[in-house]
Amino acid sequence: MGRKKVLLAILLTTLLGAGTALAADPTGAETIKADPGQAVDFVWVLVCGFLVMFMQAGFACVEAGFCRSKNTTNLFTKNLLDFVAGSLAFWVLGFAILMGKDWHGLIGTSGFFLAGDSYDVSTYLSFFWQMVFCATAATIVSGAVAERIKFSAYLLYSVAISAVIYPIYAHWVWGGGWLSKLPYGLGHLDFAGSGVVHAVGGLVGLAGAIVLGPRYGKFDKNGKPRAIPGHNIALAALGVFILWFGWYGFNPGSTFSAHHLRISVIAVNTTLAASAASITALLIILLKTGKWDLGMALNGVLAGLVAITAPCAWVESWAAVVIGIIAGIILVIGVYLLEALKIDDPVGAVPVHGFNGLWGLISVGIFADGTYGNYSITPPFVKGLLYGGGAGQLIAQIIGAAVLFVWAFGCGLILFKLLDILIGIRVSPREEIQGLDILEHGTPAYPEFYTMRR
Repeated sequence: MGRKKVLLAILLTTLLGAGTALAADPTGAETIKADPGQAVDFVWVLVCGFLVMFMQAGFACVEAGFCRSKNTTNLFTKNLLDFVAGSLAFWVLGFAILMGKDWHGLIGTSGFFLAGDSYDVSTYLSFFWQMVFCATAATIVSGAVAERIKFSAYLLYSVAISAVIYPIYAHWVWGGGWLSKLPYGLGHLDFAGSGVVHAVGGLVGLAGAIVLGPRYGKFDKNGKPRAIPGHNIALAALGVFILWFGWYGFNPGSTFSAHHLRISVIAVNTTLAASAASITALLIILLKTGKWDLGMALNGVLAGLVAITAPCAWVESWAAVVIGIIAGIILVIGVYLLEALKIDDPVGAVPVHGFNGLWGLISVGIFADGTYGNYSITPPFVKGLLYGGGAGQLIAQIIGAAVLFVWAFGCGLILFKLLDILIGIRVSPREEIQGLDILEHGTPAYPEFYTMRR
């Protein structure tokens, strides 16, 4: 079997979840025999997946740094347990829904528990990659609902998004579902997950923040927002550096092949968009306040990374900078918009991931330059409005973004409302004021500075 055929087999396994092209090869002997070059691609995808998994540490540091010290243990526990519980839920149900045999473009129906023909090195590779992406979507929400949600409610949410909410939408885009087959352009496209991962997490987080309500003291009696400073900006900065580094697995790894030298273009675009968004957000706040705001610059990096994640493989460097600049503007507007609506998002997760995830999707239909295909180095290539591709791809992107908003935000509202009815999702005022570390976990993050209060 030639290299092109083998790469196509891996691609079909990854995107369609068929698990039949190189089925039931649990040792990998037949796979490597068919093409020894596949070893490079396997290592490439796994190493990039390891980087994505380590982004959990980045999210934990960012959220803890931007929140108060009395909730640090809680935030780290949530970022740990949503990966732990989420990976198991994804193994039981989520992966099959996402990558299983397609049923009417709506849902996958095979591969539960990685059983049967799924016991195969190519399928396991696909599972690991999709699992760490799912975990990223899940953990985004922890920042939006920080400092006031019950840990038990958060754990149940983690299972729900990993088993159902994320996999169904991801199937529509990456698993051969109906959005990928829209009769416009090449169908709805999302190279590495601006929408599938980040906007899903950000919009579910928006729903959670609305259902929970703002933290005690966030708004005064006249509705004016008060700043609630985080306890460790250095920890937040470290988290952003970790996330930025992890993004070099997130975006270039989505080629699924080290043989696609497009990875260099993706890495450069990822960097430039993050930098452009960061400096844009920083300068806007400087003009407004006269201060060089590190917190906004850090969130600017993340906003740019989120926005470029969908188009990173399909645009030139100048477009990546423009996409980043717009992402920085969206971030700042989003932060003030949420405050105006009395929605409390302690770490900026909604404008960073939700709003800029949607922008990233739309940007594909504008800036794609027609030099790279849908995970392919052969035609048809993805071409946007500015490069003579017409409005077709842009229409597909707008449809996908609209569907995503309705799905993620709607499912989030239903889920958190249901959990609130069944178990109550918000801690008591006493617990919120005292902090969640002791009352929920029995362990303060900084015991030498903690005074026990009854």
